[in-house]
Amino acid sequence: MSSSAEVADAVATAATSVPGVTGLNAGRFGEVATYTPGRRVVGVRLQDYSGEVHIEVDLHRNVTDTAEAVREAVEAVADRPMTVIVEDVSVDEQPGTPDSV
Repeated sequence: MSSSAEVADAVATAATSVPGVTGLNAGRFGEVATYTPGRRVVGVRLQDYSGEVHIEVDLHRNVTDTAEAVREAVEAVADRPMTVIVEDVSVDEQPGTPDSV
């Protein structure tokens, strides 16, 4: 992979494929992204020799273990050290629980 767009797409795919990751997060003001011609890859910020991926994690999973699994997955495709930032957690209803009103 040579272009930033290809690396950012691969990082996004690797991060969201880890069990417990419910999505990528653009940060409080939407500033976390890799900008490419005609679009941006939200939640991934790349520098020449490092990068960041900002994720949302299912609260029912171990957040630390999930972040570590993401780091391993994204470093494998990015070929550079990556920092994983857990921006938010999501709480999905557990099966069999009534919907809240």
